[in-house]
Amino acid sequence: MEALSIKELQSAAEILSAFPIMKQLRTHLKEEEYLQLVAEARDKDQYHLFALYDADEIVAVTGFKPMITLYYGRSVWVCDLVTAESKRSSGYGETLLSFIHDWAKERNYVSVALSSGLQRHNAHRFYEDKMDYKRVSYVFKKELDDY
Repeated sequence: MEALSIKELQSAAEILSAFPIMKQLRTHLKEEEYLQLVAEARDKDQYHLFALYDADEIVAVTGFKPMITLYYGRSVWVCDLVTAESKRSSGYGETLLSFIHDWAKERNYVSVALSSGLQRHNAHRFYEDKMDYKRVSYVFKKELDDY
């Protein structure tokens, strides 16, 4: 880790530059759908997409949004957090998650929450052991046939 920087991705070209890494987490997405979803989420849901650069190379990406709910109160929901497969276990995930914590605190949010796929055991260890997150619930999902 020589020269780390974190930048919010704004233009379509910047957002597209993060796609190869985001695709490692969101394997079902195609480029066009990814661009459309990011644009709509930014426009309608306060979604923020940030990239962590090591020198000039994107090594990790995160997408998150502020929320206010009765369960979490004023919180930030991490929708996406992924480090390039070849760069994992280098501290990049911790750097980005710590950035989100700081971002949230600066804006008076009281917690950061996320969900993680059941099969992602290494990620669970990272969140619980390294970042001190607590398991507080299960997330359930139902696909709607006639969308």
